[in-house]
Amino acid sequence: MRHAALLETHLPGIKLISRGKVRDIYELGDKLLVVATDRLSAFDVVMHEGIPDKGRVLTQLSCFWFEFIRGSIPHHFLTACMADYPPELQACADQLEGRSMLVEKAQPFPIECVVRGYLAGSGLKEYRDSGSVCGIKLPEGLREASRLESPIFTPSTKAQTGHDENITWEETVSRIGSGAAEKLRVLSLDLYCKAREYTEGRGILIADTKFEWGVQGDRIILIDEVLTPDSSRFWPQQDYAPGKPQPSFDKQFVRDYLESLHWNKQPPPPPLPPEVVEKTSEKYREAYRLLTGHSLN
Repeated sequence: MRHAALLETHLPGIKLISRGKVRDIYELGDKLLVVATDRLSAFDVVMHEGIPDKGRVLTQLSCFWFEFIRGSIPHHFLTACMADYPPELQACADQLEGRSMLVEKAQPFPIECVVRGYLAGSGLKEYRDSGSVCGIKLPEGLREASRLESPIFTPSTKAQTGHDENITWEETVSRIGSGAAEKLRVLSLDLYCKAREYTEGRGILIADTKFEWGVQGDRIILIDEVLTPDSSRFWPQQDYAPGKPQPSFDKQFVRDYLESLHWNKQPPPPPLPPEVVEKTSEKYREAYRLLTGHSLN
C-alpha cells in the first residue's frame, strides 16, 4: 500500500532537537526518536514535493541492516515498534508508524566514513584529476564504474551546509586521532564487505556507501541510517557495464530531471512533475523489495 508523503512531523510536548534535510530528531530522556520524513534534497536543496514512502524505506531498510549485523557490530538501534514506544508518543502513531525508530544517544565522529567498491561520483572526478582518491593511488586506466581490486576507505568532512569534501587519511587522523581513525577504517571496510556479500546474492551492487559512527562510553557504535538508497549508491547487477553511468536505486532520477532544466541549483527549487515523483518512489520501494525480499509495510 502506498502512503501519502509526509514532509514534516509535529509531536506536541516532545522536544525537537534537529530538523535536517530528511530526518526530524526528538529527544526522549537518554534516547532519541529519529523520524525519516519523505523530504528529498538534490544538489543540497530540499524539494517542495515529498517522495511517497521514501522515509519508510529509509527507516525499514536501516532496521533490516541493524538486525542483520546484530551481535557482530554494535549500533544505536533499539526498536521501531510503536508498541514499545513511550506512552506520550502513542497519539502520534499516524506520523511515526513505519518511519521512526528509538535509538541510543552517542557522540558522533565529525567525519563521514565512505567506503568505495567501484569508481563513481566524487571519487571518479578525483581519480580523473589526480589518479587517486583521498590520497589513495589507484591503477591507471580505470573507467567510470570500474570495480576496484579491493574496497577503499575514503572519509569526508561532515558539512552542515553545502557539500561534504573528501579528505586524506592524514587529515582524518588530525581530526579524530590515529587510534579512532584506524578503528573506523577497519569497522567500515568490514561492514561494507559483509553487506556486499549479501547484496550481490540479491542482485544489487554497492558502488559506495557512507557510514556514521559515534562514541558511547568507551565503545564505538554505528549510528544514523545504514545502507539505504540515500546513503549508498546501489546498482542493479544484471545491468552493470563499466565505462558509463549506471542505473541506480536512488534519487538519481530526480537529479537527471533537474539537470535537464535551466536551474542554477539554488533555492527555490523547481517543481517536480508527478511522474518524476512517482518514478523516484518506485525506485526506493524496489530497492527495499530486492534487498529484503519483502514488500514495504
